[in-house]
Amino acid sequence: MKVLKWIGIIVLVLGLAGYFGMDYMMGQTKKHSPQDTIQYKSGNLTLETTYCRPFKKGREIFGNLEPFDEVWRTGANEPTTFSTNKRIKFGDTFVKAGTYSVWTIPQQTQWTIILNSEIPDWGVGFGSEASRNPEFDVLKINAATIDLPEVVEQFTIDFEYNVNMSFAWDKTKVMVPIEFSSID
Repeated sequence: MKVLKWIGIIVLVLGLAGYFGMDYMMGQTKKHSPQDTIQYKSGNLTLETTYCRPFKKGREIFGNLEPFDEVWRTGANEPTTFSTNKRIKFGDTFVKAGTYSVWTIPQQTQWTIILNSEIPDWGVGFGSEASRNPEFDVLKINAATIDLPEVVEQFTIDFEYNVNMSFAWDKTKVMVPIEFSSID
């Protein structure tokens, strides 16, 4: 009976250490890549993106830290999320209201932007592979890269220019048009 009691205590302690240890580790990573939420509102449309913003820190980003032709969680820590409260046209594809995880495949002259209906707890699994399940992809679109004249030190997602969703880091920017004016 004592053995079962000790096994139970050990399992409980290990479970609590794992649970609270994960919270601690997540908090530590957000010190280096802080979380941010951006929002766009127009009439009764609301678009929102929540993501973690890593810094360049003198590193070569695209083609090195973030390899070309591999799925990137598009930020750091948890997957980036994109929410819309109305049906919109994202690039050239219609998307219904909802919340999606955002994944990208950076390439030299274009990126593939992916919206996925599944939102995993963390952006990468073991071995640094993106934790995206392609079976839940809602859309994949391509957008040309724009070479920037100056370095963007911290990864930035924004809504700009009536309305485009932009992704910028290092000397690279990508923009995806979003249409909603004639859509209810």
